[in-house]
Amino acid sequence: MTSSAHRDGGVAAGSASAPALRRTDAAAAPAHVLRSDDLIELLFFAYRDFVGDPDRILAAYGFGRAHHRVLHFVDRYPGLTIAELLDILRITKQSLNRVLKDLIGQGYVAQKTGPSDRRQRLLYCTPSGAELAADLTRVQARRLARALAAPDALGSPEDFLMAMIEPDDRAAVRRLMARRGAGGA
Repeated sequence: MTSSAHRDGGVAAGSASAPALRRTDAAAAPAHVLRSDDLIELLFFAYRDFVGDPDRILAAYGFGRAHHRVLHFVDRYPGLTIAELLDILRITKQSLNRVLKDLIGQGYVAQKTGPSDRRQRLLYCTPSGAELAADLTRVQARRLARALAAPDALGSPEDFLMAMIEPDDRAAVRRLMARRGAGGA
């Protein structure tokens, strides 16, 4: 898959999956298949709440989502190179350098030179970085576990995504989506 396919939604034009994602004829689809824009909308809400949990923790450190992504991968792949991290995150070197400067400066990430190439920078979480990464993972794992344990979560993608959304917000999301389906009335 090309990098432009990732930026444009992850499906390359002409791939076998593209027509299925554009399908909006609810009558022609099986009952458990939703309109693609319903899934997209629910995914937005589920993502909002999935990242909202760690966002609250990160705010106390003065960090944002980019810091979270860097910590996540550096913690799971000790010795990751800058080039590998850039490839994983698909961000600019300038953006990564800003985030790494924060994480290294505050003692959450350490960098070491490569054993065979002194120009290479290998990244490792410090003990405090690993602890923060674990805290962030823990809140997201709890949300996933709750969603998977919800009685209807295994019924359809819609049910799972709805279970990912904060329980107090689900009725509002349903009302909003029903409004769109009714022509915005």
